[in-house]
Amino acid sequence: MTDRRVALVTGANQGIGLQIAKDLVANGLTVLVGSRNLERGVAAASEVGVDAHAIRLDVTDPASITAAAERMKREFGRLDVLVQNAAIMTTRPHPGSVVEYARATRASVVSLDEMRAVWETNVFGVLAVYQAMLPLLRATPGARIVNVSSGAGSLTIASDPSLPYRSHFSPLYAASKTALNALTVAMAIELEGEGISVNAVSPGFTRTAMNGYEGVETVEQGAAEAVRVALLDPGGPSGGFTHATFGTIPW
Repeated sequence: MTDRRVALVTGANQGIGLQIAKDLVANGLTVLVGSRNLERGVAAASEVGVDAHAIRLDVTDPASITAAAERMKREFGRLDVLVQNAAIMTTRPHPGSVVEYARATRASVVSLDEMRAVWETNVFGVLAVYQAMLPLLRATPGARIVNVSSGAGSLTIASDPSLPYRSHFSPLYAASKTALNALTVAMAIELEGEGISVNAVSPGFTRTAMNGYEGVETVEQGAAEAVRVALLDPGGPSGGFTHATFGTIPW
């Protein structure tokens, strides 16, 4: 048990998730570094610092999720911040550039099995973790949830012919983030009145392994909005979708 605020970051052993963990520890939180591979999680937690602890958490594995929730309840007794960051673009070798990825995942050619696998992590995994962690969140005054989404999931942007990135919208990654945005709204509606805020954030086009390091923003920039929203005072906004530079993003 602890009096320190406790955060869980899924997919935190590398990239944006790792940076979010570092920034939350720097702001005085104890952080659970969620990782499918425990060894990689231990290495990442060691990099973050003494207030970080590795926890095995595969968002597609119900037993792993249950065990993580039980460990958090047993060892920490609270959960102030849940950052749902774990996500994948594909389970297969990346086809090359972002443009090539978009071309290979268009609605006419995308593999249904691949789509199910990506959505299992990016959508159903988020809901599974939410359901498992909700009792701890409800028991912690002023708790909040931050879902790391993407501007790629904005239907408004994808529907505007004047915007160049609309051509990258596909049923795989982009549409999974659209579904995540819908989950965010559903969670916010369910929890309004309980003092738990739920928001989606976009990290922007961040330079990570997920996009073959084609991104133009650093992981520090990509983590900034998730950290800002995670640290908002209790009673802050809920049900929003924001980016550090562009502010509110249309659904």
